[in-house]
Amino acid sequence: MRSGTGGDADLFFEDLTPGGSFDLGVTTVDGAEMVSFAERFDPQWYHIDARLARDSHHGVLIASGFFTVSLFMRAYVEAVLSRAAADASPGLEELRWLAPVYAGDRLAGRLDVLGRKLSSARPGLGTVTLLGSLTRIDTYDRPEREVLRTRFRGWFARRDGGPPG
Repeated sequence: MRSGTGGDADLFFEDLTPGGSFDLGVTTVDGAEMVSFAERFDPQWYHIDARLARDSHHGVLIASGFFTVSLFMRAYVEAVLSRAAADASPGLEELRWLAPVYAGDRLAGRLDVLGRKLSSARPGLGTVTLLGSLTRIDTYDRPEREVLRTRFRGWFARRDGGPPG
């Protein structure tokens, strides 16, 4: 069974139990990447024009929310999907940008397993409901503010590959 990145999977539907969580590590926001992403995909002035942003209530450029989601996704892939027997995702249920993200911010990622059930649509898979978050942390690794929250579902293969019971 292949993982989400093509390697051998060792994390299956049965391993994703409600109440469980995963540390997704810490990501430092690279200012050049942040602006480059915005220039290509979200060219609003507060993401790309430092002069205008300096004179705004933000005081500096802020990251596109979609850039922030992409940081979460990368951390999720590295920490979980790289070893999980993951299929596709049937979608997001919630996506919230709770605070601005700035170049240089350190964001701690977390993934919580909220629920799971065998898939009625995809034999051999289970649907897992997950809650992901990114929290800005200070230089002492203390949480300052949650900046992103997303609730979504993923399909994961059953260890035995059998049809739903």
